Amino acid sequence: MRHFRKALAIILATLMLSAALSACSGGKEAQGSEQPASDSAQPSLSPVMGGDLTVGIAQDLDDTLDPHSMVSAGTREVLFNVYEGLVKPDTKGNLIPAVASEYSISDTGDTFTFTLRDGVKFHNGNLVTVKDVVYSIKRAAGLDTGTPLIPGMEEVKSVEAPDDKTVVVTLKGPNIEFLALLTAAIIPDGNDPATEVIGTGPFKYVSRSPQENIILEKFSDYWGTPAYVDTVTYKIIDNAETLVMSLKSGVLDLVSHLTSAQVNELGDGFTVLEGTMNLVQAVYLNNGVEPFNNIKVRQALSYALDRQLVMDYLADGRGAAVGSSMYPAFAKYFRPELVDYYSYDVEKAKQLLSDAGYPDGFDMTITVPSNYQPHVDTAEVIAEELKAVGVNVNIELVDWETWLNRVYLGRDYQSTIIGVDASMMTARAMLERFTSDSASNFTNFSDPEYDSTFKQAIACTDDAQQVELYGKLQTILTEDAANLYIQDMCDLVAMGNGLQGYEFYPIYVMDLSKVYFTK
Repeated sequence: MRHFRKALAIILATLMLSAALSACSGGKEAQGSEQPASDSAQPSLSPVMGGDLTVGIAQDLDDTLDPHSMVSAGTREVLFNVYEGLVKPDTKGNLIPAVASEYSISDTGDTFTFTLRDGVKFHNGNLVTVKDVVYSIKRAAGLDTGTPLIPGMEEVKSVEAPDDKTVVVTLKGPNIEFLALLTAAIIPDGNDPATEVIGTGPFKYVSRSPQENIILEKFSDYWGTPAYVDTVTYKIIDNAETLVMSLKSGVLDLVSHLTSAQVNELGDGFTVLEGTMNLVQAVYLNNGVEPFNNIKVRQALSYALDRQLVMDYLADGRGAAVGSSMYPAFAKYFRPELVDYYSYDVEKAKQLLSDAGYPDGFDMTITVPSNYQPHVDTAEVIAEELKAVGVNVNIELVDWETWLNRVYLGRDYQSTIIGVDASMMTARAMLERFTSDSASNFTNFSDPEYDSTFKQAIACTDDAQQVELYGKLQTILTEDAANLYIQDMCDLVAMGNGLQGYEFYPIYVMDLSKVYFTK
């Protein structure tokens, strides 16, 4: 076994040199919302008000900028600066009042009462009213259409405004996690955000050139702490080498989700911060197609995956290993004992493949979005690893739009590598997508016990019992080898031009209101 690992290491090292592979955006393990390690701490410099910030991103946003219908994490990352809900997350993962100034939750866990904050304005200059809030929540919950736009919002029974300062949201049953769903964007009454982007955040939308850029402008009437910079231009650069070159040349001021190799190319003059992406990177398997509809095949590949080797070669050992669909920032839910459930064991993997009817292995395709270099790099390493058990991997690179439409929405694929996050900051958001009837279940995973346990979990009003049930759900995913779980990737952020102020959140967002140029 040692000889095999050494040989594989040499192969991988050669592979990464010849292909100029970068480290996966994984990095040194960080716990949720912890701030960067001391080696990447920012010096204290005086901020300058104003300036034009240019940020590089690897993918275009969704076709629609509707905050209630966002699909990709990259879109949420940008629109976090434009839209706000009744509450919003802080850097520690707490939900704090936003459009609402305060709230209360009934003892029965099914009624949420909000008091609107005075003086909150939309980007069109109008004050936010209870009519706007009622419209927004009803729209997200699909109360008027019968089709909820945000998973979990179907639990809303009614939304009422007893007076001009109060909004009451009543659920069909208790849900102790529901507050997180009320981070959903508040938009003007009757507004169609697909055609007119109007939020309440620190930046307002200016323009968009598909595949080129998105431009935001500081909102001078923002109710909270104003942004430092005057404008933010997101430049869409889906080529990893061009992204780094643009940062080095000064065309870009800030780029996140870099790999270790990309950071090493930058040289002096850049501030590099390290946090976590707060997602689960995995080889997601289409459980509805052969051979991945066979649990023994999925288990075999789980034993054939050496995730530590992936992390060593792609991110200098950084990253937090995961064994199911939950990342460490969800501290009370995360099950560390599942990380090593499938210890690296080639012989056991071969035996399981033989038992499944594949003694000589098989061919498989991993479809990867080409604009995400970390996932491309991961696919290259895993392809080499799986050769040891007779599995020949074809890596299919596709653009982001193709991946979104064919893989995620169309479920027309065999396997893919991507990172899945919790869009609404709940453990439920990580686990609901694997229920049989979920529209987000792009892996086609189906398990009756999982479905029934999930129903018990979301109906539970006792926190400790719900934690236990969520743990059981993770265990089912692991035992069934629903996917080949790898890591919560490290997030390396590089800033030039004297930028400071960037902070990490325990969800996949980029808050640019705190970023500033220095004297």
